[in-house]
Amino acid sequence: MDQIHLMKVFVAVGELESFAAAARRLDISPAAVTRAVSALEEQLGVKLLLRTTRSVRLTEAGGRYLEDTRHILASIHEANEAAAGINATPRGDLAVTAPILFGKKFVMPCIVRYLQQYPEVDVSAFFLDRVVNMVEEGMDVAVRIGPLPDSGLKALRVGRVRRMLCASPDYLARHGVPKHPSDLAGHAIIGTTNLSPRAGWRFGVTDEPTLVRMKPRLTVTSNDGAIAAASGGLGIARLLSYQVADELASGQLQVLLAEYEEAPWPIHVLHRESKYGSAKVRAFIDMLAQGLRDQQLD
Repeated sequence: MDQIHLMKVFVAVGELESFAAAARRLDISPAAVTRAVSALEEQLGVKLLLRTTRSVRLTEAGGRYLEDTRHILASIHEANEAAAGINATPRGDLAVTAPILFGKKFVMPCIVRYLQQYPEVDVSAFFLDRVVNMVEEGMDVAVRIGPLPDSGLKALRVGRVRRMLCASPDYLARHGVPKHPSDLAGHAIIGTTNLSPRAGWRFGVTDEPTLVRMKPRLTVTSNDGAIAAASGGLGIARLLSYQVADELASGQLQVLLAEYEEAPWPIHVLHRESKYGSAKVRAFIDMLAQGLRDQQLD
């Protein structure tokens, strides 16, 4: 059997963990799926899948081979597009992800301009306050805020943001303004599960930052909720500068302990492009990077 066909069938089975589901995705018979996987295992001389009447699981070798095969098939697809000249004009589907508020404020305007300029592209935007696995969830472009772990992704730095403590003038009038991070022990704290974990907040840019442990009076899962609570006078929240830019400008919130802030967090645009690169991704990255660099995010 054709090697590329065998790899495509294996990837479908490995991702879906089902021979029947893989057959439906590929529009072939379940028997053809079984033959393809058996032929590939025989060719490689290694067991890739553990099969029972109820489940299909990848072996350790199968897991590694699945990841490698995904990259190979993606490179083949991109090479074919480049050779056929499809990359000359952006077209097709593009998946983009970013944090919720950042996506609404800065990424969505870029998406609108992009779609207006390139009518043959359709965009799916996923604005989520969690780290999206670009490979597993099929994302073409992602905006990440904060230090990046080592990965095979390409990263383009486009700016930075501050992490700042904020409270309303009303709250500070009633409870006083903290002068030092240690003063926070006497204040009501608003925590967010993604930015300010319950264990504590770090302050200072030295190699040994100060860690202040605290128990939030309110913990929310969204930054919108923390902003609303802080603006309403409940307590002190730790947020990113772009998230509270409007509230700071209007005087609803004010910055606290700025001299004790940690170093700003970098903003990166991530993508998975190979050396061939598709026009739809390249054009979007260029437009997004320029748009974000034009913003005063910190």
